[in-house]
Amino acid sequence: MIDDWKKIIWQQFGASIESLENAISACPEEVWGDRSVFHEFWYMVYHTLFFLDYYMSESTEGFAPPEPFTLGELDPAGVLPDRVYTKDELLKYLEHGRLKSLLAIEALTEDTAHQPCRFKKDLKVAELYLYNMRHVQHHAAQLNLLLRQRTDSAPKWVSKAKS
Repeated sequence: MIDDWKKIIWQQFGASIESLENAISACPEEVWGDRSVFHEFWYMVYHTLFFLDYYMSESTEGFAPPEPFTLGELDPAGVLPDRVYTKDELLKYLEHGRLKSLLAIEALTEDTAHQPCRFKKDLKVAELYLYNMRHVQHHAAQLNLLLRQRTDSAPKWVSKAKS
């Protein structure tokens, strides 16, 4: 039974990651790096990918995002990175997060699914995965709204992960 649930969870989790990827790909350069707006597109992408990576990690101890990213996203002061990350950098980070998520879901067992979460003590591991999926989809939807407002176009709904 757990194998069926892992497949279902991945299909939806993967769909949320693909929705984010589609928003990244659809974003024109003039919107991507526009630092004059409150909700900077590139930063919302980075924030989403950072926490996708962080929440799919086995522990907070020793967590480090891949280069060129830093742990600055955990700073309670909310300081933005010192530069705009490129689409290529963030698409590579997305691939990192997609693979990490897939492997974590594939490794899920009945026992590990019910263990307390390392990041949010009031959640079980399986619930953290759903929480993380909702976080990714939430920001993918925000990005699509920004695209619709700025370009009058946005990617279509992704119903299931391709693979």
